[in-house]
Amino acid sequence: MLPSILNPSKLLWFLFPMPLFMSLYLFSMNKFIIISWNLLSFNSTSILFPIILDPWGTLFSSAVLFISANVMWFAIPYMKEEKFMKRFSHIVLLFVLSMNLLIFIPNLICLLLGWDGLGIVSFILVIYYQNPKSLAAGMITALMNRVGDVMILLSIALLMNMGHWSIISIWHTSNSWIMTWLIMIAGLTKSAQIPFSSWLPAAMAAPTPVSALVHSSTLVTAGVFLLFRFHNFLMLTPFYLNSLLIISAITMLMAGITAVTECDMKKIIALSTLSQLGVMMSSLGLNLPNLAFFHLITHALFKALLFLTAGSMISFHFHSQDMRFMGNMILSSPLTISSLLIANLALCGSPFLAGFYSKDLILEMSLFNPTNMLILTMLMLATMLTASYSMRFMIIITWNSSNSTPFQYINDQTPKFTSPMIFLSMGAIVSGTMLNWLSFNFIPEPILPLNMKLFPLFITIIGSILAYKMSSSPLSINYMFPMMHFFNMSMWFLHPNMSQGVIFYPLKLSHFLLKSIDMGWLEYFGSKGIIYNLNNLSTKMMFMNKNSQTIHLSMVWITILIMML
Repeated sequence: MLPSILNPSKLLWFLFPMPLFMSLYLFSMNKFIIISWNLLSFNSTSILFPIILDPWGTLFSSAVLFISANVMWFAIPYMKEEKFMKRFSHIVLLFVLSMNLLIFIPNLICLLLGWDGLGIVSFILVIYYQNPKSLAAGMITALMNRVGDVMILLSIALLMNMGHWSIISIWHTSNSWIMTWLIMIAGLTKSAQIPFSSWLPAAMAAPTPVSALVHSSTLVTAGVFLLFRFHNFLMLTPFYLNSLLIISAITMLMAGITAVTECDMKKIIALSTLSQLGVMMSSLGLNLPNLAFFHLITHALFKALLFLTAGSMISFHFHSQDMRFMGNMILSSPLTISSLLIANLALCGSPFLAGFYSKDLILEMSLFNPTNMLILTMLMLATMLTASYSMRFMIIITWNSSNSTPFQYINDQTPKFTSPMIFLSMGAIVSGTMLNWLSFNFIPEPILPLNMKLFPLFITIIGSILAYKMSSSPLSINYMFPMMHFFNMSMWFLHPNMSQGVIFYPLKLSHFLLKSIDMGWLEYFGSKGIIYNLNNLSTKMMFMNKNSQTIHLSMVWITILIMML
């Protein structure tokens, strides 16, 4: 059973260096390669399958393969009791293949192979455990992503006016604003920005290795990557940058506030993913696409590490995801807690870790460029909340007293758990520096006064101190304002409104129509009603016939009696 998942891990480890070396070569030579494969040619019609090898796509592909290899390695002990391990590994490989197709295809029609592949395979992975909760989560995920799929199909129809579907050669036309809206909504649905955010925590119903893959480098980053690919075309539309900046800033704030009130470990990490996707989208909204892509790569590495450490702790605690049952793990599993600390520090943008080089630079550029004060305040509040929920997470896991079962064996002796953590920890520590030197050295450094330069770090420290004070305080604000707590827990009422709220009135209408038409008038005037009325009529006719026969017989007998008399 184990070789079925070990072989895909070996395959991914083998494939990982190829796009990495290609990316370094393309960055150094400052070029990209387009390969066009002619599938069918008939008279003047030709069907082409193009592939683009550019520095950005190859670097992202190498990050996806590196994370996938570590996740598949981690899944060997985590899913050792799974009966259908071969099926699981094949589905995950399909997921990785779909993401790579999305990365390397610059044609909008052929791009649907990767885009729809991600949607279908993510639905299969979310409902993997085959219970009602997984099915509900899978339906929310699939239907919300289907909105983005429809937008891509409509944009394909609009591109027919240009006579091609190539992303890299789109020009500005009178219909460009419609195209911009369609592609922007497609990116927002895939990357779970407001108002499409409720499916992201629901997708946590998938196995933890799948969550590590989905929330770091594959499904949720597809929307950011699509907008990054289209950025040079989309930015020409006047409303695009402002709209994207406003939506992403609100998403960051909402995700941070919700994560502070959450107790499910995987949902907290999912909400932190949502917050960081808001950072990437706001970077695109500030017209900083290179920084958005830089943060996309660094975030993928430390977020995968965060999920693997969470998965390790979930496995130790009999697959319980509530972090209130955990605690005092620093002595029993020091390597896991060390990896968790590195991932959380990188997430907060601590100096000289991976997140610092990308996230801190985005915040500095937002201070350097002319930015709306309200948007800037929301960005800084979201940064403070990131530090708050990360500190709360560490306090509960590390310093809280253990509330799990008394007889529990926790250790760091499983190499297949610890080795992927070590590799991803190295990525979370050195990837920011290496990428800054090798690939993103052309990004200019903003010149700011010392107080503005240290402002993001100062905000992060304040958020950590507030989380420490709130965690040690016996009276929580959640108990003082329960309605506010529910408002935050439900993602500003997005969760009930975008699931039950959206379908309540259509379901009520359909139930009324079912009762009044399908089971009402159609039953009465349809085949069943006709048969019922005919049966009634035949019964009455038989009764009348019986009555007429009785009357005739009685008349005969009366006549006979009269004649005899």
